[in-house]
Amino acid sequence: MSLKFKTILGVALIEAILLALLISLTLDYLKSTNFESLNKRANTTATLSATTTKDAVLSWDLASLETFSNELMKNPDLVYVRIISPSGTIFSQAGDGQALAKSFSVDASASEVTDGIFDSQANIEEGGVIYGRVELGIDINSLEDQIDQAIQWSALIALGEMALVALFSFMLGSYLTGQLSRLRQAAHTLSSGEKNVQLDIKGSDELAEVAQAFNTMVSSLKQADSARDAYERELQTLNAQLEERVERRTAKLRENLIQLQRTNAELKQAQTQLIQSEKMASLGTLAAGVAHEVNNPLGFIMSNLKTLQEYSESYHQLTESLTELEGLSNEERLVLLKKVEQQLAEQDFEFIQQDSPELLKDTLEGAERVKDIVGGLKEFSHVDLENRYEDADLNDAVVQTLKVVNNEVKYKCKVVTQLAELPLIPCQIGQVKQVLLNLVINASHAISEQGTILIKTEQKPHSVELSVTDNGSGIAPEDQKKIFDPFFTTKEIGVGTGLGLSIAYGIMQEHGGNIRVKSQLGKGTRFTLTLPKVQHSKA
Repeated sequence: MSLKFKTILGVALIEAILLALLISLTLDYLKSTNFESLNKRANTTATLSATTTKDAVLSWDLASLETFSNELMKNPDLVYVRIISPSGTIFSQAGDGQALAKSFSVDASASEVTDGIFDSQANIEEGGVIYGRVELGIDINSLEDQIDQAIQWSALIALGEMALVALFSFMLGSYLTGQLSRLRQAAHTLSSGEKNVQLDIKGSDELAEVAQAFNTMVSSLKQADSARDAYERELQTLNAQLEERVERRTAKLRENLIQLQRTNAELKQAQTQLIQSEKMASLGTLAAGVAHEVNNPLGFIMSNLKTLQEYSESYHQLTESLTELEGLSNEERLVLLKKVEQQLAEQDFEFIQQDSPELLKDTLEGAERVKDIVGGLKEFSHVDLENRYEDADLNDAVVQTLKVVNNEVKYKCKVVTQLAELPLIPCQIGQVKQVLLNLVINASHAISEQGTILIKTEQKPHSVELSVTDNGSGIAPEDQKKIFDPFFTTKEIGVGTGLGLSIAYGIMQEHGGNIRVKSQLGKGTRFTLTLPKVQHSKA
């Protein structure tokens, strides 16, 4: 749809709406005014007639009433008049016979008339007593003809007005679209790369201002193109000079990058060594106990193996004697069999057969015990270079950590576990074990004689919690605010580094969780770890 058509259609619609509204209001006003005048005229005529004929009705002067009726019919548009008594007796009447023959009904408004006659009445009364009634009818056909004629003239005027508006809109649209078409053609020429484009400026209206602005824009584009060409030439010169500088700088940056990578690798190695050193310090605290824990099963493993070696030698001697039976005479076999019977009696092979399975079973159990202890130490001391988060079971971490720390605490502490059913959580389980090991060792150090350590896990809506509670000496209130500070310790010199709880605090922060402490002197301490169920996103 073109702009010209839109302009004509839009203006025509607006004009049609306004004209329809104006004509509707005017005709409504014309009808209401004329109908109101007709109502007043009918009521006034009927009332005046009732007043004029009152004396003649009271005196029953029928001749005067007949004369009055005939005189009244001389009024224009009056169709009939009738003067009757209250009982319906006609005193006099005049006018159209058909109208007089119809039953009389008062019309409240001219708009309600259906027979073309507006019927009205007025009572003839004296002292509040009604002596008769004047009935009359006024022809409204001429009034309706005038209204219809006004409607026709209004429609003709509206059509003429719309035709003139459409013509004006067509001329205006043609002018506007012509000017815009010139502007569009010039814009297409400019977009194709041609810069020598100028519009002829005619008049001083807004379109002329647009044309002037277009010409100014073209001039600005020309200047911008010239400046750009100059900049490009200058840039080409600078690029040619900078290439050599860039090559030199690139070589220098490459050397710096290599040095930076080497330094970064050294820093990462140092950081890993620091964390591993603290981990090994914790293991160092357990070294004596772990050695004792390993030596016990190793002792009876060695003893069992020596006994089994003796049993093996006895079986070997018996086997050699039995192999000599082949190729011997009957007498020689009898001599050899007596010798075998003597060996069986001396070695007590019945006991050896009963004892050997038990020795093997005890030896395997001892080896499994050593394997568990060494495996736990190996897993705990493992250096995690990738810092990967993997789904892990916190309850398994508790069980494995207690295997490592068992010999440290079992002689003076009773360890009680209350492990709830937990979902797998994303974490660096090696670091969590390190925190747990540190808390259990600290709890055992806080217990001077026999005590209890309670390790409890619990599931929360968005996290899991692990608590380590002891009934040891407790922590003073003034120290509770400083226990997570680096190098702060309440232990004797040489017993602790003062970094354990600080590192534990950092590990929990790294996981998006926290570590809380609640302690009372002489009653004990509880440390609570909170870990989120969803992996913490680092900023």
